[in-house]
Amino acid sequence: MSPITFEGLILRRFQNNDATAFANAARESVDTVGRWMPWCTPSFSKQDALAWFKQCRASARSETGYELGVFSQQTGEFLGGVALNAIHHQNLFCNLGYWVKQSAQRKGVALRAVRALVPHAFHVLGMQRVEIVIATGNTASEAIARNYGAHFEGIARNRLQLHGVAVSASIFSIVP
Repeated sequence: MSPITFEGLILRRFQNNDATAFANAARESVDTVGRWMPWCTPSFSKQDALAWFKQCRASARSETGYELGVFSQQTGEFLGGVALNAIHHQNLFCNLGYWVKQSAQRKGVALRAVRALVPHAFHVLGMQRVEIVIATGNTASEAIARNYGAHFEGIARNRLQLHGVAVSASIFSIVP
């Protein structure tokens, strides 16, 4: 997947030299991101980031997921991540996920990243449906989905696992 430049952001595949910035962003964001993404812990390390990048490359090779870093176009600073994953080629749908490090939150980064990536899902990957699955209570992520214009379809019980506990999730969809 080629890099995407959009409204001051660059979305691109992770490179190994991004690992330190990724680990620092994870540790900085435990209070906000860690609540909703169990991998985001105070002990998240550069080695954890490198292992994640390896998984990202494998998903891209198998065409089941495209996990991208979100960077400032102006400074190159790592801001967070966005992904099209859980790709179902037979039924032409996928999941869209996003996170932004704590110091870059509330600056429009996630919404711009979503705006940049959704057209790729439809026009390049040929998807007919993009789902955003958000743990109930994650109002910041729900706001991004709503601000993008995703359609709220309902609450799915026991849809996600968070910190070893089944939780309900809000299901949003985007269709072409």
